Amino acid sequence: MTTWPDPERLLIARYLAGLGLRSTNSRTYYKQVLHSFQDVAERHAELGQDVLVAWLQISSDSWAASTRLHRTRIIDRFLDDLLQTGAIDLNPVAVLREACNIKQCKPVWRALASDSPVRALAELHQPKPFGSVLGGIMAEHVALMRNRGYKYTAQPVWLLRFDRFLQLNPALQDGSIGVMLEHWAAAKATRNHAAECEKLKRLLTRILRHRNPSIPPRRPDPRPQKEVAKHWRKPHIYTPADVRRMLDIARSYPSPRAPLRPLSIYTMLLLAYCAGLRRGELARLDLGDVNLQGGTITVRQTKFFKTRILPLPDSVMAELRAYINARRRVGASQDARSGLFWQEQRSAGYTSQAIACLLVDVIRRAGLKPPQGRTGPRLHDLRHSMVVNRILDWYRTGINPQDRLPFLATYLGHRDINSTLVYITVTQDLLHHANERFRAVGAPCLNLGGEVRP
Repeated sequence: MTTWPDPERLLIARYLAGLGLRSTNSRTYYKQVLHSFQDVAERHAELGQDVLVAWLQISSDSWAASTRLHRTRIIDRFLDDLLQTGAIDLNPVAVLREACNIKQCKPVWRALASDSPVRALAELHQPKPFGSVLGGIMAEHVALMRNRGYKYTAQPVWLLRFDRFLQLNPALQDGSIGVMLEHWAAAKATRNHAAECEKLKRLLTRILRHRNPSIPPRRPDPRPQKEVAKHWRKPHIYTPADVRRMLDIARSYPSPRAPLRPLSIYTMLLLAYCAGLRRGELARLDLGDVNLQGGTITVRQTKFFKTRILPLPDSVMAELRAYINARRRVGASQDARSGLFWQEQRSAGYTSQAIACLLVDVIRRAGLKPPQGRTGPRLHDLRHSMVVNRILDWYRTGINPQDRLPFLATYLGHRDINSTLVYITVTQDLLHHANERFRAVGAPCLNLGGEVRP
């Protein structure tokens, strides 16, 4: 039985009290939005699409379109809370979202705010996942692979794109799989699409062979992937001077409202380069993952479900200790499960996306990347640079890198050295040291006529 809208508006008061909003402006905005929404709901017999459209029309007199769309998020959260507590039987926004087969609420609100909500919602409708004639066996295969313990994230994306294409072209669903794949391959002329089609053909053949072992395996065609590889961007190898410049910029990063942020960015950059951590691994680090006494950090459940313990140099541990002390002084949570990189304004850890934005901004400020665009060095190139510079240090100290590659692979979280070899970019310095090593070892073997060639 529904209990909202309640005449005393106690549910709004309870909801606002539970949010713990610290800003007076935020409390005012939330209260204004929720009370205006209940005013509209009380004039309708039931909570449905008509209430949403009516509130959007009334609020258009007070707020700009962008502000109104932004504040719909307040209503989304309030409706989710009412549904969870049983105050309403259904959330009309969630119902429309499910009917359109989309995950976000904002497109639904944008369609409702248009001149023709019915037509806009019809255009918003997306095909149901795995709703084509092949959808059943594809969904069954994805479930099977995930039940076996695989993450299996890339392959379902290929299958869903193909499935959506079949639903939008129903005439193809009566043909053979070969005809479907031919039309899918001709849908786009890009190199990446051709490579994805080749992978999809092999994947579908594997799925069908599980159901009918008499189907012959498909020979792979490496040409599409080679065409894509020709246009891959070569990793940028940061020099130690580049890294020092970025660290100096991180320490002086402008952040008047968050005094801890410059030191947080500095420590993130330090771990990204010295420990070769991915941005997701940085975001998932907890305070309890740092062992100051043992000089190690624990990187948990990373790619392919692996956990590794990384020893760090004393200099890096000293910087980590300084950061943790500064973190404690600003009042951050001391719970071992709280995020290591803590931000004052949200009282929570940094997300992977926030870390990427901050570190890429540091790279831009260092003059290593253009002010705009995706060109230039990337954040992940720090991991490539760590590998190349480590091998260079081994060459300079007389260590054979071939003997150390298995240890480096383990440190980076790789299963074997084949994955680590991808990170070895041949630079002029690396080529020079490798040639010198070969000359010192191999030149005596080329003694022709008693003369050793230089």
